[in-house]
Amino acid sequence: MDKGLLVIISGPSGAGKGTIYRRVIDRTGMKRSISVTTRKPRPGEVDGVDYLFRTEEEYHQMIADGAFLETAAVYKNFYGTPKAPVFENLENGNDVLFEVDIHGVKSIKKSYPDAVAIFVMTPDFETLENRLRGRGTESEDSIRTRLGSARHELGKYEMFDYIVFNDDIDTATNEVLDIITAEKRRIKNNIKAITGLLEK
Repeated sequence: MDKGLLVIISGPSGAGKGTIYRRVIDRTGMKRSISVTTRKPRPGEVDGVDYLFRTEEEYHQMIADGAFLETAAVYKNFYGTPKAPVFENLENGNDVLFEVDIHGVKSIKKSYPDAVAIFVMTPDFETLENRLRGRGTESEDSIRTRLGSARHELGKYEMFDYIVFNDDIDTATNEVLDIITAEKRRIKNNIKAITGLLEK
């Protein structure tokens, strides 16, 4: 059995990466990583399903143990992806899909260089700004901050293997699916299958 594929979807707020992530999960059955967090569960959230809820003391012990693929502080809470279940899925031939920010991409690539990183972006910054304004939930300062962050993230393009411009969500989702299909057919991801054929 060949290893599974680890795919990362990233991109600025408003680019549509979350929607694409959910659609790809629904259409492929890829495994999603379950994050550990120190925040309190929200109504309806289930430990081990939505998140793995841990105390700050438990979380910092996991950091000390080197248990995370990536970890970050977000609004006074900590979030991280534990290595063990991800690597177990990959070893069992299951593909795993991540949705993380640019810092998470860097950490995952460092721990697992074979990860395939896809950057999702709008065709231009005007479209991104319009989408952020269209939410009706962002202040003017927040919009400016998010647009600045988007420029910074795009400037780190060398971290990524692919870029998908999301002008239409259906087209963008299909492009991500095409990338995953192509990566699964690459020689390096099929060594065992090829050598098995040659030995027959």
